Amino acid sequence: MDMRTLGRTDLSVSSICLGTMTFGEQNTEADGHAQMDYAFEQGVNFLDIAELYPIPPMPDTQGRTEEIVGSWLKTRGNRDKAIIATKITGRSDMKWFRENDAPTRFSKTQILEAVDGSLKRLGTDYIDLYQLHWPDRSVSQFGSNPVIFGNLEQVDDESDFEVILQTMQELVIAGKIRHFGLSNESAWGTNEFLNTSKSTGTPRVVSVQNAYSLLNRTFETNMAELSLRENVGLLAYSPLGQGSLSGKYLNGALPVNARKTLFGRMQRYEKPGAEPAVKAYVSLARKFDLDPVNMALAFVLGKPFVTSVIIGATNMDQLKTAIASTQIQLNDTLLSAIDDIQLIHTNPCP
Repeated sequence: MDMRTLGRTDLSVSSICLGTMTFGEQNTEADGHAQMDYAFEQGVNFLDIAELYPIPPMPDTQGRTEEIVGSWLKTRGNRDKAIIATKITGRSDMKWFRENDAPTRFSKTQILEAVDGSLKRLGTDYIDLYQLHWPDRSVSQFGSNPVIFGNLEQVDDESDFEVILQTMQELVIAGKIRHFGLSNESAWGTNEFLNTSKSTGTPRVVSVQNAYSLLNRTFETNMAELSLRENVGLLAYSPLGQGSLSGKYLNGALPVNARKTLFGRMQRYEKPGAEPAVKAYVSLARKFDLDPVNMALAFVLGKPFVTSVIIGATNMDQLKTAIASTQIQLNDTLLSAIDDIQLIHTNPCP
């Protein structure tokens, strides 16, 4: 397993990060423990979680994922070997996250409450990487690097960058978090956090967790340069386009227990140009005798601005295939063919 440095920290994280958002919904506690056991046996040391999880978000299940990871850490006694990343829920009208039933915002009060809740569910004294799940601003969601963004609507109660960073500093000093990161963030927002931290002496952003895949390469437009120049590594989520790039949904297929089959939450990857692009990439992979999953993940793993690729699985076969992608190198001929498809089917799922 390739190990990579997280931003400008001294943390070394695996190039594969195990996503956990199915734990507590599609996957039982036992399933989750088995996945984490296998992943760590293969050299993975990085877990991505969120107070929002499992998906889809619901009051009755919220927090289960952190609890499952917490029970695994306790029974395995390996907290010192795991890099734990979790997230605070961004601006929303969901009112079940906070004790006073307030809509979620990045106020100091809410951040402090959210961190304490995550620490309790995880059963740990500290979080290695604490991330803002999505911006507390009016931005194009999901995510924040749209192909077209032509209408800026500011809201009256946007959280202040300096207040957020000062709160993160308090948490670092208290020993509750080690580092601070972003998610679903734009180049402008990332740069504002960087500039504010520099001028105030508050914690510097170490990573950004955005969608990046063969179906969505918008990160390359502006964020990639910022990522490389500022050493803010990408934690790439949805590298398979929520499973689309495996080819399992082609021609209207609805596999048993698949996310689309169960929840119908695939709209981001069901845009008009999505299926022709998926067909092109799946066909290309097979032409080169590769599993489409391996090709898609190896493509993301090979990018210099990527620190870690977040994979999710609902069964062990999927997990094994995904982790095996670390052993695959795509040659120049194949990479050129991928770029040709990108020119024809440009970012159909931003």
